[in-house]
Amino acid sequence: MTVSFLIRVQLPDRPGTLGAVATALGEIGADILSVDVVERGPGLAIDDLVVELPSGRLPDVLITAAESVEGVEVDAVRPYAGVLNTHRELELVEDVAEEPARGLAVFTEGVPRIIRAGWAVVFAADGTGVHRLTASSAAPETRIENPPWFPLARATVLDGEDTWVPDTWRELGTELAATPLGKPDRVLLVGRPGGPMFRAAEVARLAHLAGIVSVVLPD
Repeated sequence: MTVSFLIRVQLPDRPGTLGAVATALGEIGADILSVDVVERGPGLAIDDLVVELPSGRLPDVLITAAESVEGVEVDAVRPYAGVLNTHRELELVEDVAEEPARGLAVFTEGVPRIIRAGWAVVFAADGTGVHRLTASSAAPETRIENPPWFPLARATVLDGEDTWVPDTWRELGTELAATPLGKPDRVLLVGRPGGPMFRAAEVARLAHLAGIVSVVLPD
């Protein structure tokens, strides 16, 4: 029996480094199932690796193995149960367009699988304040009222330690990001319990997807 983990690594953007990481992971019995490029910068790459590890082995061995390669740092390791195809934006947009009346719920359920988040919630405002419109099946039941970032002008990373964040989210080390859904007073909030942090490229990807989908969502 095996267990899947998502590892986010920072590594020098030079030929052979990712191969060396793969070799190091293989030596401890880990199989790489997928590699997703999260961000590229001058001389640096951020990659997400989904790996399988034999049941009973502690995930710490993944960190030790990856960081045995010169210049490699592990940002986070967490259990992973999502799909391996990380480029399903078009499929999700098509699903939303097929059922506009349920489009918001379909979108909210699908977003975490695409950006490798744990959950998603959509908030909107009415005369009584801010309330949930819909949430993914894994979203926490905890309610938030009048968050200071609402309404939201543009996609951004939120401080998971801020005072508005529920205690349970903080205890889990939840990383947060949000984006407007067509208008500032309809906002998609996504959470990653245990991290890793949202990178700028991921926030841009989230905003781009929200912008496309908002065109077919009902007002």
